[in-house]
Amino acid sequence: MAQFNFKAIGTSWQIDIYQEITPAREAEVFSRIQERVEKFDHDYSRFRADSIVTQISKNPGTYVLPDDAPPIMNLYHELYKRTGGLMTLLIGNLISDAGYDAQYSLKPKEKLSAPLDWDEVIEYSHPNLIVKKPVMLDFGAAGKGYLIDIVGGVLESCGVTEYCIDAGGDILHKGSAAIRIGLEHPEHFDQVVGVANLQNGSLCGSAGNRRVWDKFTHIINPKTQTSPRNILAVWVSAKTALLADAIATCLFFVSASDLSGEYQFEYALIRDDYSIEKSAHFPGDLFTE
Repeated sequence: MAQFNFKAIGTSWQIDIYQEITPAREAEVFSRIQERVEKFDHDYSRFRADSIVTQISKNPGTYVLPDDAPPIMNLYHELYKRTGGLMTLLIGNLISDAGYDAQYSLKPKEKLSAPLDWDEVIEYSHPNLIVKKPVMLDFGAAGKGYLIDIVGGVLESCGVTEYCIDAGGDILHKGSAAIRIGLEHPEHFDQVVGVANLQNGSLCGSAGNRRVWDKFTHIINPKTQTSPRNILAVWVSAKTALLADAIATCLFFVSASDLSGEYQFEYALIRDDYSIEKSAHFPGDLFTE
């Protein structure tokens, strides 16, 4: 048994290992996790001056993406097309202009940048990303989920097969016994509005309650340039945290039926009038009283 607690990519992480592990092995596993998280942050963060994403925001050209790029790049492109551009990798300039910039100024500019069209700006054929115009990419809608999956892969490569990774409430579990997870109240952080059971899969949530400033949250509709207010919170369960994290954002913009034919996931959401929408096999319940 072991537990790791640390901060990375702007959130708190807790990793629980449910099997015996020697102190020496524990130290080795934690070191490998830290190295892998640092590499991911270096590659994909728009908040770091030395990242690939920051280079792309300044100079067009051909960039060689990391070996881990295909799953997240391909999913973003698919969801971009399925949501009519509402789920877009190209939203970085808009989010930054709205105030969620590298300095965390939280001061919106008078005029916001409308996201450009994917095909007009980038072409991706792994490992090459051709950037036709400087553009700030933002992996925030799915990046944390993908990093959770990657960290899970690090654990498994070290022989750890029973574990739980919790990164700011987004969770990946592997093991023989299910765990119970409280679903946070979207307006009262010390309360829960439901409970979910999770085993050998992921549960990710999204809500506009943690990063709020001016008239924005971290979720911004690229076409209206406003933050959705009709949904208070979304939870999505899927096999991978990458998919669960991405779909949780998409459901602020499109209905679950627009995505369920292509992707395997279950979901629950709370609307602004506190009505509940839930798929038939979502692994949990929301309190109605």
